[in-house]
Amino acid sequence: MLKPLALFCLFGGPAAIAWQFQPAPTPPAQAPQADGLKQREEPPPGEFQVDSGTHVLLSMVNSVSTKQASVGDRIYLQTAFPILSNGRIVIPQGSWVTGTITEVKRPGRVKGRGELQVRFDSLVLPNGVSRSFRADLGALDGRNDGALKREESKVNGPGDKKGDVGRVVTTTAGGAAIGTAVGAASGHLGGGSVIGLGAGAAAGLIGVLAARGPDATLDRGSTVEMVLDRPLSFSRADLDSTGAPPSAALPDGTPRAATKNTGWRTPF
Repeated sequence: MLKPLALFCLFGGPAAIAWQFQPAPTPPAQAPQADGLKQREEPPPGEFQVDSGTHVLLSMVNSVSTKQASVGDRIYLQTAFPILSNGRIVIPQGSWVTGTITEVKRPGRVKGRGELQVRFDSLVLPNGVSRSFRADLGALDGRNDGALKREESKVNGPGDKKGDVGRVVTTTAGGAAIGTAVGAASGHLGGGSVIGLGAGAAAGLIGVLAARGPDATLDRGSTVEMVLDRPLSFSRADLDSTGAPPSAALPDGTPRAATKNTGWRTPF
């Protein structure tokens, strides 16, 4: 009895202990995705998907400006170029997009440009199928004199330094002419022109300080890019355009030239 027990302790014990402490098998490593990019999830059969981050070209139907706009005002647009998925048009040209003005800042009188922040809210296909989202502004029309802050979906109005300089020069010249005429009539030609120069320059500077800078605008007919914040999925039934009204012609407008809000007229 003791001999078998001794043999087990001598040979079986260490083997059992070694078996218990064997390392767990390592699971097979998964093959890394190509170039570290996230693989696109394919939509279910019979569905079409427009991916998040897709840029959609839009045309403005109405005009908005920091001069008249208020927070909460709506903007209306149409798609200016079709969007495809799996070789099929899912967002046709002429679909309707609505948005909201979320922030308005008038241009300052001394410094500070006008700012107009917008958000895109919904899409309606010509057959009435709609999708909601919270999309941002991705690009402006090249004819727009403003600048885009993409991270804030905000349009900044243009500056008007040339206009300020021109206003001062014009009023200074006008003041010099009037001063010269008055000085000639009184027999003090040089003194009158100097006084006129000073008065004209002062009037021009007051005009610059009293006037606001150009407003930030999105004009009717101009184009912008919308960047989707989420994927949009459509079934074959969603894309059935039977009975849908024909697409209306896109608005064709020429952006207005940036004008400064004078609000004050010089005496010259």
